[in-house]
Amino acid sequence: MSSTDTADSAAGLLARAEALAPVLREWAPKTEEARRLPDEVLELLRGTGVFRMSTSREWGGPELTSMEQTRVVEALAYGDASPAWCAMIGSNTGLYRNFLDPAVAKEMFDRPDMISAGFLPPAGRADRVPGGYRLSGRWSFGSGITHCDWVTSGAFVFEDGEPYASPDGSNPHESRQFMVPRAQVELIDNWHTTGLRGTGSCDYTITDVFVPAERAYTFDVVHGRRSPLTQPDTFLRALCGVPLGVTRAALDHARQTVLDRVDRRTGTSWADGFRARVTLAECEAEFNAARHGVYGAMTRQWEVLAAGGTLDDLDPVERAASPLAWLHAFRTSRKVVNRLYDLLQTWSINTSSPMDRWLRDTATMCQNLSAQDAVLESVGAYLLGGRPAFGITLGII
Repeated sequence: MSSTDTADSAAGLLARAEALAPVLREWAPKTEEARRLPDEVLELLRGTGVFRMSTSREWGGPELTSMEQTRVVEALAYGDASPAWCAMIGSNTGLYRNFLDPAVAKEMFDRPDMISAGFLPPAGRADRVPGGYRLSGRWSFGSGITHCDWVTSGAFVFEDGEPYASPDGSNPHESRQFMVPRAQVELIDNWHTTGLRGTGSCDYTITDVFVPAERAYTFDVVHGRRSPLTQPDTFLRALCGVPLGVTRAALDHARQTVLDRVDRRTGTSWADGFRARVTLAECEAEFNAARHGVYGAMTRQWEVLAAGGTLDDLDPVERAASPLAWLHAFRTSRKVVNRLYDLLQTWSINTSSPMDRWLRDTATMCQNLSAQDAVLESVGAYLLGGRPAFGITLGII
């Protein structure tokens, strides 16, 4: 194995992410104040190799498994949620390559560690014109868009002013993803939020921009070699590493704080108290169950796909396990951090305390669609033989 291969291995990436975590925590106040990733933080992330971790071997990337990618995101989130969130979003560039013609992808992504961002649900309008589309619209939550190279946006397709139906009749109003250079996108500086403040997840607009047909794609058409990373749900998998990493950080912080504190009225150690012992133990149990649920479902899915199977080869309960585990990780993170915040009482409330930021970050990340009841409704519909409205979480287009 060459030195380059070693550097880009899962172990190498994870080690660099773990080493960077305390640095990210030191930068966290400045990152929040900037409401985007400072240039210094962006370059530190780039140096870990995280933005190329999902890139396939054919493109010179390490092609980390979904489990390995999630562990890297966890390690970064242990330091600060915002850089970890942006790192995961930006690393999806390697996944998007799989849904574009190889020659087009090679031209677009002509250097390592290029970053994509955007909003995938169809919120815009794309009118068919000779050679491509005219794209317009306004999209929200463009995490990482302040520092990306390409913006990918979902839009409904129109032709001659009418909704464009798929030629095979499968979709009465087709939607696609459209790749646009960042320079052709206008940002709206409206990211003033409770948490995840450093992600720069502002709204953006695209106005009558021509998108060549070859830069439009869908997640049901794979170009090149199929792999476990060419599934429709691929880009959703590692995001749950953010709440898991934050929760682990909060648990470690709370345990150390308890060990260091003495009740000033009684002179007894907090560590000897019933409340602290029970709370920490219960929170560890909640976290362990959520984390093992994520990796258990993800590993089973990967085994089937790596053996040449498809998501349809999973039984319904196995297929449902992944989106449910992602949602559970988000909600468990918020629950555990809230309990630990209460446990530490006034040692939590100052802005200098990481508990303050973790409380706000977990509250905000739970508003992401991956943590919403739409996932539960869709999984329930699937398990009952119905059509899930948010089928992409199950890998259903």
